[in-house]
Amino acid sequence: MTSFHEVRFPLPLALGVTGGPVRRTDIVNLSNGREQRNSRWRHARRSYDAGSGIRSVADLYEVLSFFEARSGELYGFRFRDPIDWKSCGPTETITAFDQRIGTGDGATLRFQLSKTYGDAGGGTVREIAKPVSGTVLVSVGGQAAGSDSWTCDATKGVVTFTGGYAPPQGAEVRAGFEFDVPVRFDTDHIDIDLSAFNAGRIPAIPLKEILP
Repeated sequence: MTSFHEVRFPLPLALGVTGGPVRRTDIVNLSNGREQRNSRWRHARRSYDAGSGIRSVADLYEVLSFFEARSGELYGFRFRDPIDWKSCGPTETITAFDQRIGTGDGATLRFQLSKTYGDAGGGTVREIAKPVSGTVLVSVGGQAAGSDSWTCDATKGVVTFTGGYAPPQGAEVRAGFEFDVPVRFDTDHIDIDLSAFNAGRIPAIPLKEILP
């Protein structure tokens, strides 16, 4: 039995959610006054509070229903980050040239979707495993690739070129896409107090990014 459900957290509620990337950095203060810093995690892990997206009792019931369908923490699901959900910026239009996902060698057919965050000082590459079906665009060597030459597994984020269409040696493979974050509820208990809720208290409903 799979531990992940390919369903998305209710989108209207996600727009009001708070949260974002979390990193773990160990910092040691040295005797000379300098610091020694070490990243405990290779990649950021996102966390959110779904309670902040609730505006009514109807919203609360929708989240509770979704929570029960996932059996609390047991099953993962898709979540759209309200800010970072495209291969480009949130106000930009997706193109087939947004993100470099590999370089052809004339034989490799499979390429993992990814998104690069960086500037002149450095950068990091994030694997994208949950693209939104129907939104992926691909280019090879600066030319848009026809949809008959490749497919994309929306559950794993892998672009596979069909036989005879392997990107040639040195050709840059790029892609554009929308994507979701694989998460789970980070609690098996949601504390509801309707009297307090009506007075402005919103229950905390934590979500945590997982490996799909």
